[in-house]
Amino acid sequence: MHAHWQATANTKGFDIIKRIRDRYHLALRCHACAHVHASRIYTLVSAQPQCPACLLGRLERDARAAGLTHLRRDPAHRHYSFYRAACGHQLRRQHEIIRRVAAGTTELRCESCHAAIEAAEARRRGWMQTGPDPEGDPNYRIYTHADGCGVLQRIARANMQTGRFTCATCGEAWVASGSFLYAMAFTLANGRELVKLGYSRDPTSRLLHQLRMDRDIPCEFLRVVPMATGQLAIRTEKALHVRLRHAHPDAVVDPASYRDQIRVRSENYDAALTPQILSMLDDIEKKAAAA
Repeated sequence: MHAHWQATANTKGFDIIKRIRDRYHLALRCHACAHVHASRIYTLVSAQPQCPACLLGRLERDARAAGLTHLRRDPAHRHYSFYRAACGHQLRRQHEIIRRVAAGTTELRCESCHAAIEAAEARRRGWMQTGPDPEGDPNYRIYTHADGCGVLQRIARANMQTGRFTCATCGEAWVASGSFLYAMAFTLANGRELVKLGYSRDPTSRLLHQLRMDRDIPCEFLRVVPMATGQLAIRTEKALHVRLRHAHPDAVVDPASYRDQIRVRSENYDAALTPQILSMLDDIEKKAAAA
C-alpha cells in the first residue's frame, strides 16, 4: 500500500480501507457518507472517484425536485435512470435532463400520457391513430378513418387537432360540405371591443387555432348559424360584408389596430355594429329554417 495513494484518496474525499479483489482494486470509504465502495487504483490516482451512495442521493434529490421518483439506474447506460412520473408511468431519462427539469429550464413529457392525448384527439374527429409517419416526419401520423370508410391516411397532427383536413376517400370538398356563419367578439389590449363576421367549416377551430395570435385576448362566440354548404356560406358572408361596408364605412376597423392580436386582415367592425350583425344572422337563420 503506497503512502501517496492514501494522500491522494484523502484529497479526493476518501480513505483507503484495504486492497480488495486483486492488485488493481481498493476499498474506499467516503468522507461525506461513510459508504465503502470498490475503486480501481488507476481511477483513484488519475480521476475523481464517485461515491455510489452520494451519486444515488443526488439522483433521488434531482428526481424529487423534478416531481419524479427515482427507481433505479439503467444498467445499460451509466448516464440514464428509470423514474416514476406523477401520472404513474415509468420513464427512462438522462440524468442531465432531470436536472434541467428540476431547474425549470426544460419540461418533461410522459410518452404514455402523450400517446393517450393523441389518441383522444383522433377519436374526437372520428379517426384512430394507427402509427408513426412512415416518412419519418415527427409532425405527421398515420390515422384510420374509424367512423368512415376505414382508409389509412397520413395527416399532420396539428391538422388532426384543429380539424383542418378531410378524408381523401370519402370526405366532401369544403364547397359541398356543411359550414357555418359566425359572429365573434374580441376585446383588444387597449380595451376596444370588436365584432368579427365570418364563415368556417369549424368555427371553434377557427377561433382557437387560427384567429387568436394573443392567447390571452378576451373573445367569445356571439352567434353561429349553420349553412348547408361552404359555397352558400361564403356567398352569404360576402354579401353581408358588402352591405355593412356600404352602410357603415366608419365602423370598419383599421387592421393595424389588431395586427399583433388577431390573425386576419379584414372583417372586423366596431362593437357598436353587434346588434345589427346579430339581426342579420337571425334573418338568415329564419329563412333557412323556413326553406
